Amino acid sequence: MTARFAIYFAPRRDTALARFGDAWLGRDVETGRALPQPVLATLSADRMAELTEAPRHYGFHGTLKAPFQLADGNDTRRLHASLARFAARQAKFAVPELKLKTIGRFLALAPASPVPALNALAAACVETFDDFRAPPEPADLAKRAATGLTPRQAELLARWGYPYVLDEFRFHLTLTGDVTEPAARDALQAALAPLLEPVLAEPIAVDALCMFRQPDRAAPFRLIERFSFGS
Repeated sequence: MTARFAIYFAPRRDTALARFGDAWLGRDVETGRALPQPVLATLSADRMAELTEAPRHYGFHGTLKAPFQLADGNDTRRLHASLARFAARQAKFAVPELKLKTIGRFLALAPASPVPALNALAAACVETFDDFRAPPEPADLAKRAATGLTPRQAELLARWGYPYVLDEFRFHLTLTGDVTEPAARDALQAALAPLLEPVLAEPIAVDALCMFRQPDRAAPFRLIERFSFGS
């Protein structure tokens, strides 16, 4: 099967946020190595692994350009060069504060207040790198549409291959898959609070784009290259 690529934000591995995210999901996003997950008094190890299975497949990240296969005439070298040029033109900025939030039926870290620079960066990534994106398979479009999209989201899906872009973009770092029971979400939030307190004490630097790669749909995504801003 054809590999997929994605353009994500991922915190640098020497930060508290990266260490927390990799440990929480149970996988080092750069090496692919399995990591022991936190032990929670309110959750068995098996249930913890189950709740984090979906985000673990993608790695700890915030989406800027959703996963895509390369269009005909493109290759990894051209994508790499384009990302390097794009990143060199970007200025570093910070997300002042992240908060634990419920988005739909899953838990994620998201900005406590709007960050215009982050929204602008995501929009630029969506538009700049769209020529690299092969049209999604009809089955993928149908699966995405079946989740219940608004008319605007359906329009964005048809144009950009992903419904949560531009005015529908909401930056977040996913921590769980669907947690359908409100009581279970509340218990998870309570368990996460002390783990996150030292992690979220400082602003989050946005100073690079990350190229992630997935060899095939069954394999997890890995961070294969980081492109620092202004370099």
